[in-house]
Amino acid sequence: MTRAGAERDPSLSDAVRAEARRIGFDLVGITPSVTPIGFHRLRRWIQRGFAGEMSYLPQRESRYESPQGVLDGTRSVIMLAVNYRTAEPADVGSSYGRVSRYAWGSGDYHDHLRNRLRKLADMLHREKPGCRTRGVVDTAPLLERDFAVLAGLGWFGKNTMLIHRRMGSWLFLAALLTDLELEYDQPHSSSHCGTCTRCLDACPTGAFPEPWVLDARKCISYLNIELRDRPIPREHRGEIGDWLFGCDVCQEVCPWNRKAPVSALIEFQPQPDLTPADCVQLLRMDEQRFHARFGQTPLSRPGRRGILRNAAIVLGNTGTQAAVPTLRRALADTEPLVRGASAWALGEIGGRSAIEALRARLETEPDKTVRAEIHDALRTKSRA
Repeated sequence: MTRAGAERDPSLSDAVRAEARRIGFDLVGITPSVTPIGFHRLRRWIQRGFAGEMSYLPQRESRYESPQGVLDGTRSVIMLAVNYRTAEPADVGSSYGRVSRYAWGSGDYHDHLRNRLRKLADMLHREKPGCRTRGVVDTAPLLERDFAVLAGLGWFGKNTMLIHRRMGSWLFLAALLTDLELEYDQPHSSSHCGTCTRCLDACPTGAFPEPWVLDARKCISYLNIELRDRPIPREHRGEIGDWLFGCDVCQEVCPWNRKAPVSALIEFQPQPDLTPADCVQLLRMDEQRFHARFGQTPLSRPGRRGILRNAAIVLGNTGTQAAVPTLRRALADTEPLVRGASAWALGEIGGRSAIEALRARLETEPDKTVRAEIHDALRTKSRA
């Protein structure tokens, strides 16, 4: 394929910005392909063990050094953002769990953004036949937030989120890499967090060891999404509270989000069964029902066993006796991860019915990890 010429074309850059806004991006900026400062922070962060079990990060660490690791020959990075703030969170009932705002919509935001990226790429290919492009929506080794700062879209908040003066931090980021030489925007060179530490102080698990540094191993979004194949560490279960999927605490308390605009995009509007989600109903879902409802949404990432594990943890934290019959039934689930979390929840709720169910299950439970959870749950109630 013919490589694009190196001469910068101001008119093409203006056309890119106009087209990006026309097809639904709220923010657009263009930056050269460079090694972002964040690459060195990433290395230190990985060395400190903060990536937890997200092994894909250290495995492809070197590829984050340059956009060339994503698209060979990249000269320009077009950074884009879409506002996903819609309604305010509803009150959460005793058997309901909260879902992070980004997952409230009718589908997966990756798909929505990729559709827009394809349209923008098509425009570039029409204008410059033979150019090369690649769209990225947080799945490739590209430090999107660093390039968003370089493209002038905002600054890093102390909670590590990108913050824009007008739109706050409720932003989906996307990037379009190209071998075209475009006109670049000025980087955002200042921070507007001042002495505020509300995001750090509000974190339920204390996941920020210092400003601008996140220990993912303690982050609720990591615990209930990324840590999908094993039990959530006991010391963090209570801190998860009613968060079923993700966590928005550090963004909810940010002053820059108070006046953030509301998105009218239909694909991001809240689905009633996600704002909030009924944890009792979730625990009754088999694999087929779960896939039919959530297979094309962000909730598919931890899968049925991860979401049902989370639902049991939420029910244990809310402490409602009405959830005991469902948790008793979940003690016989096909997934040990779900059985173990249900045992913990029954131990937290307590009561005669819960204790009887735990003792009965202990006689037949084949999995040693689940048996340990049952023993711990019974000891918890004996100490109460």
